[in-house]
Amino acid sequence: METVSRIMTNICSDNLTESRDFYTKLFNLEVAFDSDWFVHLISKDKKLELGIIDRTNDLVPKAYQNSPQGFYITFVVDNADEIFKIAKLETFEIISEPIDTFYGQRRLLLKDPSGTLVDISSPIKGFEF
Repeated sequence: METVSRIMTNICSDNLTESRDFYTKLFNLEVAFDSDWFVHLISKDKKLELGIIDRTNDLVPKAYQNSPQGFYITFVVDNADEIFKIAKLETFEIISEPIDTFYGQRRLLLKDPSGTLVDISSPIKGFEF
């Protein structure tokens, strides 16, 4: 059996610049590659990666060039409220302001420029099941 050495999520976007700015401003990701068809973002410690590809690029099969449905992407951060402040300042689309969940996370929901639902969660200190 093959060992997985890397997993990277790629988001299909209609506007690479807006999508790039959304993720770099909220999550302090660095741009490793930036072109007119693909943007590669990476965390400062080089452990996390996110790709953004032009939705209509030939590398994306026609059947998958639609708006995203049936999934969302989660970022676990130290403080969801800090991300909320940035999202408000940048006027990003807020689906749900931060709330405490029954499972011990403070959760914020945003919609990225490509229509992807983005869950930003942070552990509630001292929470126990």
